[in-house]
Amino acid sequence: MTMKGEIAGLQRDCAEGIGFLRRPRDGAAHTLVLLHGVGSNAKSFAALMKALPPMLDAIAWDAPGYAESAPLAADAPAPRDYANALAKFLDTLRLKRVALVGHSLGALFAASFAARHSDRVTALALVSPALGYGVADGTPLPPSVQSRIDEIIDLGPAAFAAKRAARLVGDPAARPDIVAAVEQAMGAVHPAGYIQAVRALGAGRLLTDAALIAAPAIVAVGAQDQITPPANARTAHSALANAAGFYEIPNAGHALPQEQPESLALVLAHLVESMAHV
Repeated sequence: MTMKGEIAGLQRDCAEGIGFLRRPRDGAAHTLVLLHGVGSNAKSFAALMKALPPMLDAIAWDAPGYAESAPLAADAPAPRDYANALAKFLDTLRLKRVALVGHSLGALFAASFAARHSDRVTALALVSPALGYGVADGTPLPPSVQSRIDEIIDLGPAAFAAKRAARLVGDPAARPDIVAAVEQAMGAVHPAGYIQAVRALGAGRLLTDAALIAAPAIVAVGAQDQITPPANARTAHSALANAAGFYEIPNAGHALPQEQPESLALVLAHLVESMAHV
């Protein structure tokens, strides 16, 4: 593991070919690992990480194929491939058990990991969860999913981000700062890594994995989310084997961790604290 510097007070490191941000806390009782969405990166969790209470050691990865992280070997990976990469990443950091947070596509990765590694997940939060499309290997992606790949190839990341970013924010006219941050993150994606992640979105089956998750799990969603709306989030919550709460957070869209970091931090802290007494 090599130190890469700092970003807004957060340490930038790399482990097992995966870049990540960390807010370490000496003597922290729990480690929270955050997995970002398809058009995002670890820095999108910066405000949330700073808002978390001192009892938490927080780590946000750059998924394989994002930022400095090495891509996966498969051209068309499934969420389980990212879950396998996460297992190796945690092993390198010597983290046996963690609380896991997945945002959007990251929820598919988190659920896949939690379903397959129940002994390693103390608690799970699915934030603005993507449900996936259950596309079988070798089957064409739905047009709405394939269009993401076509557009990033045709437009390039910057123009692609400019076209899509505002829709991720609950009230874009009132939050130009958040729109700009979302656009910056989306514009920084590597097309090859983004395409792999979109294919994983197509293959994902969150509802299937949710039924296999032993850890206490919550779902949180922005009330104005147009990408993974509250109705979808409630479907995910209903599928959980060990549901521990549903939170619809006002004044937020799909970019919930950036729009309402303090509110989401309270939800996550409550989840982790409640597990400490079980």
